[in-house]
Amino acid sequence: MGCFRVLLCIICPPLAVIDKGCGSVIITLILTVLGWIPGVLAALIILNKK
Repeated sequence: MGCFRVLLCIICPPLAVIDKGCGSVIITLILTVLGWIPGVLAALIILNKK
């Protein structure tokens, strides 16, 4: 995970996980709408998975 991807997670979490699949984007988008911090945390967790 590069510095650009972490910065993208902080700015716009759904864009950071767009290459991980539609389900990840939808989950991150819903969490971002409910609250910015849960969206950021979900994006970071999804990106740290192998």
